[in-house]
Amino acid sequence: MFLARVTGSVVSTQKVDAMVGQKLLVVEPLRVNEKDQSGLVSTGRTFICVDTVGAGEGEVVMIVQGSSARFTPQTKPLPIDCAIIGIIDSVHLGAKSIFSAKDASGGGK
Repeated sequence: MFLARVTGSVVSTQKVDAMVGQKLLVVEPLRVNEKDQSGLVSTGRTFICVDTVGAGEGEVVMIVQGSSARFTPQTKPLPIDCAIIGIIDSVHLGAKSIFSAKDASGGGK
């Protein structure tokens, strides 16, 4: 599992039948800042994920890749290798909070 930030969406009018109705989002995987562990920073990579939880642009999400992306009832029949499986509320390292959705969005959802 990985953390990622939703940065956009993908629209595809021509696709295999199994993918019709699937919401596709662009995500940038995140990692803990190596210098001081003060927060999350982009890895510089980009993935397209099937959204299984109703995520939106700017949110930090949990993604899975490879065969794990097909382990949910919703994604089992899909030809995918990346899925969003959760929306992150907070991240803590020890007693230190390095991410809070409430703080990042100016009050939360």
